[in-house]
Amino acid sequence: MNKQSKIYIAGHRGLVGSAIYRYLLKEGYKNIIVKTSKELDLRNKEAVDNFFEREKPEYVFLAAAKVGGIIANNEYPADFIRDNLLIQTNVIHASYCNQVEKLLFLGSTCIYPKLAPQPMKEEYLLTGELEPTNEPYAIAKIAGIKMCESYNRQYGTKYISAMPTNLYGPNDNFDLHTSHVLPALLRKFHEAKEKNAPFVEMWGTGTPKREFLYSDDLAEACVFLMNNYDGNEIVNIGVGNDISIKDLGEKVKAVIGYEGDIKFDTTKPDGTPRKLVAVEKINGLGWKAATPFDEGLKKAYRWFLENELTKIN
Repeated sequence: MNKQSKIYIAGHRGLVGSAIYRYLLKEGYKNIIVKTSKELDLRNKEAVDNFFEREKPEYVFLAAAKVGGIIANNEYPADFIRDNLLIQTNVIHASYCNQVEKLLFLGSTCIYPKLAPQPMKEEYLLTGELEPTNEPYAIAKIAGIKMCESYNRQYGTKYISAMPTNLYGPNDNFDLHTSHVLPALLRKFHEAKEKNAPFVEMWGTGTPKREFLYSDDLAEACVFLMNNYDGNEIVNIGVGNDISIKDLGEKVKAVIGYEGDIKFDTTKPDGTPRKLVAVEKINGLGWKAATPFDEGLKKAYRWFLENELTKIN
């Protein structure tokens, strides 16, 4: 991409898309197209086709998706598989029909088998059963990966697929019913501190481990791949280390300054035991995550205080 290239970011208001948008602006890219979901429903094929025919973007970051944590995935499995299949099918095919130079599809590490060896290498895709709690979402994302690969093989397109690990940062979802673990904990511990609650309840046993990547680092990685990678194989994006959910709770508790206890509801599901991605591939290409977790966590909490409290209250 050059600084005048016409770039479309699908999902620019979400955690991933907004980070890519900020990073492109910071780096001096001048010609960025964005549409809210109200302005352009990506599930609507006719609307997507008309948009691409009118705008003719040269590069596409496909960061739009229906996402959520264990609760949302359990309660709305049909929504997760249907909406994601519609969004990615419409955008990928419209990109082909309108001669998009290159597209980056954002997947997720939930595409890997539940019991995949750790850390998870790119070649472990489709080597075992998926985690049941988010299988519909994972299957939709796998379909997107295979769609990109298939268009490359059949049509000679340059569509690449990146698999980010668990993300956090500005514009995260802090809704306790639909959010992922880290933003949910930031909100729960903050509210417990405000109410002087004696304890915070966390789901499961606290033993599963998760890896966390700051969203601004992901954005840098996505632009790096768009400019430097043309392979047909998926690429993991992560930091290369992880933390137990119990230790995560302790870190969030410390950042917020909450002085109560942590209790674990072991009747609730743990999800996948561990989800650490192998990052040798992207590190070998020349990119490495820069934000230490403790620093990123402080930034995320500061953003929550400055931007989310008025919505919640």
